[in-house]
Amino acid sequence: QVQLVESGGGSVQAGGSLTLSCVASGSIYRSCMGWFRQAPGKEREGIAALDAESPGRTRYANSVKGRFTITLENTKNTLYLQMNSLTPDDTAKYYCASKKGICWSPSLSGADYDSWGLGTQVTVSS
Repeated sequence: QVQLVESGGGSVQAGGSLTLSCVASGSIYRSCMGWFRQAPGKEREGIAALDAESPGRTRYANSVKGRFTITLENTKNTLYLQMNSLTPDDTAKYYCASKKGICWSPSLSGADYDSWGLGTQVTVSS
């Protein structure tokens, strides 16, 4: 397992953009990496995932497809989430997660991850 630390959250108006970062304490080269979010009173939602060994392999939830982009900088052990066209429905705490090992298929299920960050809050106002 690795330790994950998210940053980049904040408050933004609808239509705005934010970029979240997640720094891992060790190499994440052969891992599945994902972004999740949880709004008050709602279940955790997997929104984006990628294969760290082949970062072109990604998966997105329908709720963010076309607006959010997950990327990875392996040399810095850092995962990013570029978020555009934000709406109030995107307000949530955002978490980074990882699962060490061959990433057969980037997963949006939290059960498939074993390391989690503490999260960063994103608030979108109308």
